Amino acid sequence: MASKALPPALERLIADLSMLPGIGEKTATRLALSILRWPESRARELGEAITQLHSRIKLCTTCFTFSEDDPCAICGDPRRDHAIICVVEDPGDIIAIEKSGIFRGTYHVLHGAISPMDGIGPEDVKAKELLKRIEESKRTGGIGVKEVIIATSSTAPGEATASYLSDIIEKSGVKVSRIACGIP
Repeated sequence: MASKALPPALERLIADLSMLPGIGEKTATRLALSILRWPESRARELGEAITQLHSRIKLCTTCFTFSEDDPCAICGDPRRDHAIICVVEDPGDIIAIEKSGIFRGTYHVLHGAISPMDGIGPEDVKAKELLKRIEESKRTGGIGVKEVIIATSSTAPGEATASYLSDIIEKSGVKVSRIACGIP
């Protein structure tokens, strides 16, 4: 958007904001102008929060969601049912499920879905880590994983992922369920 009407620093912020999903140039311009009207201290706080994302947030080594702690709050909660794992494509999916307040198990984040058309295979998502987690739960002498609920999207990649996971998990003797979608 090279325009002489805007200073280069503002143009850069607009360009950076427009790289975010769902943010076009018009929305990015509104956001940038809004931030410019903030007191400098508030703008610095936003900049610091963005900077800290990469220095403080890491992946939980159990479920692979984003967290400041390892294990994350859900994996470390003894009140959760560790015998049930809900498999999701993205950490944002956990937020949606947790808002329901119904699910009391744990999660496993794949960080994607299998999509051969896009060159994404099973090795590109955290499927083998899920299998390892299931197998380790059997060996540790605990209750072990009893059920895996697959909550991938109803898109073609989500369905391909669900099918692949069902096949490999059932071989380990663990019950596999698929989250409901559509009209009954």
